[in-house]
Formats: sequence, C-alpha cells, structure tokens
Amino acid sequence: MEVRIQSIHFDASEQLQSFIQKKVAKLEKFYDDIKKVEVSLKVVKPEAAENKEAGVKVMVPNGEFYANKVCDTFEEAVDLCLEALEKQLVKYKEKQRNK
Repeated sequence: MEVRIQSIHFDASEQLQSFIQKKVAKLEKFYDDIKKVEVSLKVVKPEAAENKEAGVKVMVPNGEFYANKVCDTFEEAVDLCLEALEKQLVKYKEKQRNK
C-alpha cells in the first residue's frame, strides 16, 4: 500500500508523518487490497480555533473513498477521517461479499 502525505502551505513534522503512517496502516485490517492512500493537510482560516483540515482518500480496485474533517489538531482530524473511512470500507467489503 502506497501512502502519500501532502501538506499544503506548511511542512509536516516527522512526528505527524509517522503518526499518519501508523494510523493509515491500520486500515488494512478492514480491507486488505488497498492500493494507495493520499492524505492532504492544510490550515484553513488561521484566526479560527478549529483550523486544521485533513482529507484522506483511499483507493481500492474498482472504487475510492474519501473523508474530510476540520479540527483543532491534525491528529484529531486524521483520526476522525480514518474512523469514517473504516465504516466505508466495511460497507464496501460487505457489498463485495454479497455479490
């Protein structure tokens, strides 16, 4: 599984990147044929409290899934995105099984 992390208008720390790598790896528990994961991070409205936006796109054969969240921290936003994607992947796997 290829993981691409893109930070827009700032440099993501090594700590943040390793956090994302570790969390994204857990998605394989829910669907084992993930081809690629793209994570985009950006700061929106610097004056607002909740200004860290994370978007995560998961590509699998014959489909792709996306989640986008805005929170206080990038870690929290990534966590919420991955929770949403876990649900999407489980649903997708169920549909594949029922065909």
